[in-house]
Amino acid sequence: MFSRLTDKYFKDLPREVAVLTTVAFCVALGFGIVAPVIPVFAKTFGVSALDASAVVSVFALMRLISATPAGWLVNRVGERTVLWVGLLIVAVSSAFAGLSQTFPELLILRGLGGTGSAMFTVSSMSLLLRTVDPAHRGRATGTYQSGFLLGGLAGPAVGGLVVGFSIRAPFFVYAGTLMLAVMTAYFALPRGLGHPDKDTSESPQASQTEPPMHIKQALKLRAYWTALTINLSTGMTSFGLRSSLLPLFVIEVLHKDARTSSMGFLVSSLAQAALLLPAGRLADTRGRRPALILGTTGLTIAMLILVAHESVAFYFLAMIVMGLSGAFLGAGPAAVIGDIVGSRRGGPVVATYQMTGDLGTVAGPLIAGFLRDVTGGYGWPFAVGAGVAALSMMMATVMPETKKSEALAS
Repeated sequence: MFSRLTDKYFKDLPREVAVLTTVAFCVALGFGIVAPVIPVFAKTFGVSALDASAVVSVFALMRLISATPAGWLVNRVGERTVLWVGLLIVAVSSAFAGLSQTFPELLILRGLGGTGSAMFTVSSMSLLLRTVDPAHRGRATGTYQSGFLLGGLAGPAVGGLVVGFSIRAPFFVYAGTLMLAVMTAYFALPRGLGHPDKDTSESPQASQTEPPMHIKQALKLRAYWTALTINLSTGMTSFGLRSSLLPLFVIEVLHKDARTSSMGFLVSSLAQAALLLPAGRLADTRGRRPALILGTTGLTIAMLILVAHESVAFYFLAMIVMGLSGAFLGAGPAAVIGDIVGSRRGGPVVATYQMTGDLGTVAGPLIAGFLRDVTGGYGWPFAVGAGVAALSMMMATVMPETKKSEALAS
């Protein structure tokens, strides 16, 4: 039964998609277990709340800094090697983080984990986009994203059981799920995959005859700038602003407890999960631009709902709309990057795309928090989020379609 389900789920997709989706699930499962306890564990060293938050921020900061070197490595040694080595770095650093005896040790090890995470995300996305043909690129991206989403949903549930043993236990479980990801990538992906001299892949998209695509070439394309802007907008709103302000909004404005906030995040994730694969198919059959327009429009509407209405019902409505838009924004922009790079190696091109999302995730909470403190309310932060989403919507509307017309008809 499982085999039939897998065959249906990954039908017409290269084997690499199934491997990468499995890896994504393992990574997200472990991260969902450890993420809630990281600042709590940091506080056990007697540090301030700001210092405890720095443990979270240093991971994102090192991802941002390491993305460009990771893209260079992808072009030099291939996706497979960069992928499993990056995962191994996160696994080992997480295990030692669980053993750390001082706050500086924990901070350094989490930063090292961010470097490995950048290597993993850049190489996996580069491999995914380069090995899938244009007719299935949107669906493949949605399938890959579903691995992260499902793992992220399961992680906190498992984490509640693990943390009961010890505050350090989640770090070791996270390291274990990462080692599963390492072994999956190492043994299930062909040796030399993506290496300019050793690629053994039989994928028609994995040609090594074309030279790598340089970032200067991509920056000349309006579609690339559109994808960058949308990824930045998504990082600022769907990840940064949502994670930092909405829990406080629920407590301070709606006068509800943390359970209401968590339920909102849950329904948002479920809505996104339900639409991920249909959104990917739409990007393949109707084109990338319609998917981008739907996603950015939904994100803008969700932000405007939060600006206009302060009620529990509209909070849940906004979260559902945000989840639905996230399905299109998970498949569409990445598919555009895949169309631009094609079968060429484009590590720096993919790395820059990943960096914009990380930058938004880092900057979003800071900007939102500043506006909240200055204005004393939540209207302006949500309005700025709506403005950023509206800008990306306008860019998507005028973006040239990147998928070839003959592929659209397939």
